[in-house]
Amino acid sequence: MMIASPRRTALFLLTSALLLAGCSEREQTPREKAVAAAVPGAPPGGVEDVVAEQATASDVRETNDLIEFAYAYPVDAARIPGLAKWLDNDRVTKRDALIAEARRDRATAEKEGFPYHAHSHLERWQRITSTPRFLSLSSEIGTYMGGAHGMQSFDTLIWDRNHAVRLKPLDLFTSSEAFDRAAKDDLCAGIERAKAARGITWSREPGTPFADCPIPSAQTIWLGSSGGRYLDRLTIAIGPYEIGPYAEGSYKINLPMSVALVNAVKREYQRDFLPIR
Repeated sequence: MMIASPRRTALFLLTSALLLAGCSEREQTPREKAVAAAVPGAPPGGVEDVVAEQATASDVRETNDLIEFAYAYPVDAARIPGLAKWLDNDRVTKRDALIAEARRDRATAEKEGFPYHAHSHLERWQRITSTPRFLSLSSEIGTYMGGAHGMQSFDTLIWDRNHAVRLKPLDLFTSSEAFDRAAKDDLCAGIERAKAARGITWSREPGTPFADCPIPSAQTIWLGSSGGRYLDRLTIAIGPYEIGPYAEGSYKINLPMSVALVNAVKREYQRDFLPIR
């Protein structure tokens, strides 16, 4: 009978251990461990699906003597990990910027002996529409930085599910100039109707304040859908001072999704648009 040497026995045991390790389940990543802790029994391969199913809308608020800050986004965005990550980073960046500016202004106020009023940034993202390819979000932002009054502004984004990428609505068009040519006449007519509805006559006389029709691509563009399949609705949001004094406030002008607009869309996106004839 042959007796195995200690060296050969050690080699056999090491080889067996490696084979067993190779057949065992891989170690979970930190993200998978976190999900498994929150959702016992979650399969490692389905972590992203679990994250999406467990996602909730985000609504962060903070109020103190220095700042008032709020930032929210809907569950539709929270269910897309890449988009949620971008929004979370955007929230942190804007909060940090607000705090830095507020601290500078408070130090100046204390030095010069006048009262400091808390600065604010209040932003809420909302779903405009969700189509098979796109999630379209709008944002309304209220800010106050210590002046005579606060300001209102807007933001926009489109999430392309096909490529898992964040876009601006203008990215879907061949160029800003092409979009402007297709949208300007309808925008000017829409502004005139909106002002008339507020009892305001829009003077277009040269040299008159706010006489010029704004450039469409320089405003905030929101793309929507009436049926949840195609992008067939368009709104242009215009902040204070753009087409009237501060007292007039902001405007949200609905434009028809014309054939001219759809013709200005990049070829790769045209199948996702539907003109309203």
